[in-house]
Amino acid sequence: MITLKNEKDRSSEVIPESDSVSLRHADDILLARLGYKSEFKREFSLIETVAFAFSIMGVVASVSSTLIFGLESGGHVGIVFGWLIPSLFVLTVALSMAELTSAMPTSAGLYYFAAKLAPHSYSALASWITGWANITGQTTLVCSIDFTCAQMITTAVSVASDGSIILSSGATYGILLAILFSHGIVCSAATRVLARLNIFYVLINVGTTIAAIIALLVVSDDKVSTRDAFTLFENNTGWSNNGWAFILSFTAPMWTLTGYDSAAHISEEVAGAARAAPIAILVGVCATASLGWILLIAVSFVTPSVSNLLSSSLPLPMGQVFLDVLGKKGMLAIWSLIIVVQYVTGAAQGVDASRVVFAFSRDNALPGSRWWKRINLYTQTPVNAVWLVMLVAGICGLLGFSVTALNSLAGSAVIGLYTSYTFPIFLSVIGGRDKITPGPFTLGRFSKPIGWIAVAWVCFIVLLLLFPPASSTTGSDMNYAIVIMGTVFVFATAWWIFSARKWFHGPIKNVESSEDKKPNPPAEEPTLITT
Repeated sequence: MITLKNEKDRSSEVIPESDSVSLRHADDILLARLGYKSEFKREFSLIETVAFAFSIMGVVASVSSTLIFGLESGGHVGIVFGWLIPSLFVLTVALSMAELTSAMPTSAGLYYFAAKLAPHSYSALASWITGWANITGQTTLVCSIDFTCAQMITTAVSVASDGSIILSSGATYGILLAILFSHGIVCSAATRVLARLNIFYVLINVGTTIAAIIALLVVSDDKVSTRDAFTLFENNTGWSNNGWAFILSFTAPMWTLTGYDSAAHISEEVAGAARAAPIAILVGVCATASLGWILLIAVSFVTPSVSNLLSSSLPLPMGQVFLDVLGKKGMLAIWSLIIVVQYVTGAAQGVDASRVVFAFSRDNALPGSRWWKRINLYTQTPVNAVWLVMLVAGICGLLGFSVTALNSLAGSAVIGLYTSYTFPIFLSVIGGRDKITPGPFTLGRFSKPIGWIAVAWVCFIVLLLLFPPASSTTGSDMNYAIVIMGTVFVFATAWWIFSARKWFHGPIKNVESSEDKKPNPPAEEPTLITT
């Protein structure tokens, strides 16, 4: 039996942070207060949790994947300031999410937050909307990351063969399936193994990013002036308005700075989750934004001709940047490391997505939930959920036969994820925050102002990501993100109206505390005792 103490007793007991057993017990008490029993081993330390949140954004690989957005939408200005401005606004989203995660550290994460913060009569609906938006974003992001990894491999093949071998879309899709299969194996591993792997992930991530920055700035003998690197503007989009063209460059950091909710989704596998998870969210976002900006400044300095990069035959313009500066051998050396970074980024995202599927299934919100919520007895991880994610990502990968559809898939991932990030924040600032007990990390009186900025920013970004790449479009180059998200919305809405509203009541408690059994519960909410 788990006994909880009231808020007035918070100071009556101290759990030594150095005592890992006591710390894990405290985590389980807090999780029980949230309504769930502990089903995972808490093998992630603070450092490993930070490493996980940071690795899932893969700095150098993500910059390499999205450089084209800045090149098209502003040239040097788009590269540098198209990254900086959104990064500052994303920090407000991360701050608000960190506060909620500290108060409610559970794998259910965002849809649990929405259920607890919404008015009681709308709790289930809020949870349903947030959960489906997050799962859509999570699974499409796995596909987007791994497909980009496949494109990086095809780029390396093209450079190594001096352009004589150009792999087809079918071959690229085959590489994607191989990557997804290997990720299924990696993501099915025991929590202890995954935790240790993240130290390797962060080392290769940071090391490759720093190596790329140094290599570009030291080796290049054809740099532009500081003035041009920061102020030269080129509109290579299909929009005549330069201001709007520049705003489209915001797509790059918005795609990169996703997945940091992963710290919330693995919180049931983290020791000291109420403190470690919010720290991981903030360190992950700040480190990725900062290193990414420095790398892009270096790229801007070594790019004498934006038009030449855009006309490159390579799938990713960043590959041409390294080829121009480092030559064939140097490019293949650094590119091989970037492929590894992208691979481990996809692995981390696969773990994150599987935990979301597990948590949503634990509350019976997905078709076949009884299969996806099973924990493997040997690894004590949701292996079935892992392979469901890989299967769905593989199906989504069929869109890769169309470049336009693939870009729309990436936009859908951002829309789905940021919608799920912001809906609980919106519910919090309109009054929901008063319904929860703050965790160790709290924004205090700044919570509402920061929350409103985050909500306003995401509303703007979601609208931005629905716009086509040019003012005049055809069926072959339109933005299909609205079709992808619309399909999910129609399915989830129809299921809610005709069935789910009758049986889905939001997060389902699978453990009772002693307070739950009292006929007349105390007025004060039970609270975890921490230092």
